Amino acid sequence: MRIGNREFDLNNNTYIMGILNVTPDSFSDGGKFNILSEALRHTEQMIQEGVDIIDIGGESTRPNYTHISDAEEIDRILPIIKEVKKQFDVPISVDTYKSEVTTAALSNGADFINDIWGLKHDQRMANVVKEFNVPVCLMHNRKEAVYNNYMEDVINDLKESIQLALDAGINKDKIIIDPGIGFAKTYEMNLTLMNRLEQLHQLELPILLGTSRKSMIGLTLDEPVTNRLEGTIATTVMGVMKGCSIVRVHDVLANRRAIMMTQTILREKK
Repeated sequence: MRIGNREFDLNNNTYIMGILNVTPDSFSDGGKFNILSEALRHTEQMIQEGVDIIDIGGESTRPNYTHISDAEEIDRILPIIKEVKKQFDVPISVDTYKSEVTTAALSNGADFINDIWGLKHDQRMANVVKEFNVPVCLMHNRKEAVYNNYMEDVINDLKESIQLALDAGINKDKIIIDPGIGFAKTYEMNLTLMNRLEQLHQLELPILLGTSRKSMIGLTLDEPVTNRLEGTIATTVMGVMKGCSIVRVHDVLANRRAIMMTQTILREKK
């Protein structure tokens, strides 16, 4: 898959998407990088540590987050997108579910859209992604953690998002799926999903895994957000072993090393 000016072998490698939250209220690093100079400094650090994609988010999506207007989200992310594009040679993903924000981001150099509602929140999203002909990640999400047959429902929900993309004319080779760890799922459901990630391969699409510092890890280890690196690495290793193509993380270097070690062992076994 081509993202920006780079080709990604999503069938044989696991890549790192580095999180750049330019929000005052994100659950892990809110307020740390919403100043342009700090955002650029952190971007440079992630690049030095081996990041493959920078994921810029202008609205926190933590539990009980505060919704902001399209205009405010655009005002937060556009200066960052423009400067990252100007100063660095790295593909940029934008974490948004809004068509106006998507249009503004893609018009100013973003390369990839990461939609936490899998094209279901905004009816125009699929058409905008199609118009700009960029890759899109469709995450599993629901308004409530209510399921009849949990894994079957997750897969069927993702199928609905995939169909929305295909119906809009988005090529299948531009679609990535995300199981949505931490979204509309209980602690036990998140653990089950991690344990059964391989079932998503029936959808025949690359998988993006986003577990970094999330409550599943905090509840398991009884640790605050700042002490969840080891737990995150464990989920990253499991993601590699279960065939995930991208992991979305805060701590690039440690997770990159874990991926390298895991992939080296797995390839030697072959």
